[in-house]
Amino acid sequence: MAPLPTEAFRRVLPALNTEGLHKLSALATLALLIGVFAFGNAAFLTVNNGLTVLLQTSVIGLLGIGMTMVIITGGIDLSVGSVLALSGTVTGMLVKAGTPVPLAMSAGVLVGAACGLANGLVITRMRITPFVATLGMMLIARGTALQLTGAAPISQLGEAFGRLGNGALFRMVEKQPNGLSKVIFPGIPYPAILLAVVAITAAFLLGRRALGRHLYATGSNEEAARLSGVDVERTKIAAYVMSGALAGLAGNVLMSRLVTAQPNEGVMYELDAIAASVIGGASLMGGVGGISGTMIGAFIIGVLRNGLNMAGVSAFIQQIIIGFVVILAVYIDQMRSRR
Repeated sequence: MAPLPTEAFRRVLPALNTEGLHKLSALATLALLIGVFAFGNAAFLTVNNGLTVLLQTSVIGLLGIGMTMVIITGGIDLSVGSVLALSGTVTGMLVKAGTPVPLAMSAGVLVGAACGLANGLVITRMRITPFVATLGMMLIARGTALQLTGAAPISQLGEAFGRLGNGALFRMVEKQPNGLSKVIFPGIPYPAILLAVVAITAAFLLGRRALGRHLYATGSNEEAARLSGVDVERTKIAAYVMSGALAGLAGNVLMSRLVTAQPNEGVMYELDAIAASVIGGASLMGGVGGISGTMIGAFIIGVLRNGLNMAGVSAFIQQIIIGFVVILAVYIDQMRSRR
């Protein structure tokens, strides 16, 4: 790849300098939230609650990583919540039909990737803005999931289906004299391990591979990237395919946790994914973002939801608070872009 023009670097480098400061402020916010909730409820810092936060954050984190890839290119993906539901529903239907769980889950991820491919093609070939294209896919995917199931959940999917969402590595269980089992160490949840693997892989891709440089170049200055030899259309399509595939993977994790395929799941999850990305330092203007920041943002959302649940705050009030968080995160992003 030819070196990027000076104009592209002029925009990227100052943004990258402020990204570190933004990440530190997000980390401080996370620490503050943990301190506040721990002070208000002693049970917040227990091992079991920590594992609950990890499980809740795993889905947000997977969606946030895919969203970050798209946002770096200067786009947006409003369809991830509906794609999550469609992918999980397809996986559940295949398992119910007798397909082995690994093959069914792989098919679910492929369905998500196909939705992402459709998004990318509509945006690059039909020249439709990402907001409108992914909004259309949001409706299509949700409608398809509801039509396939008749809006009814698919239950009784078996223990093997629930292993990904409910299993844990190094879990230690002791048999007591009364015949009951006692958990000595709950282990590391599989969704948390999966999130760590995906995050490390995505960070390596963004920092060490040509595709990562192309994503940043495309979002920073699309015309300059095109002149420097970047295949902008292919790069955008790749970003949306990755976002869709990770939405499909998140759908498998969520449905596995429930041991039921729910076509109504994933509503408004796209806002959590966007919030995690922007809180972590990704710019809606494109060209700026990172996986470590997105993980911090995802944990902020996860800790906030968990702490509010433990405080007895209603789900409706939580929606209001998360809405304010999204607005504040976008406002901070705009202020940073102006500077």
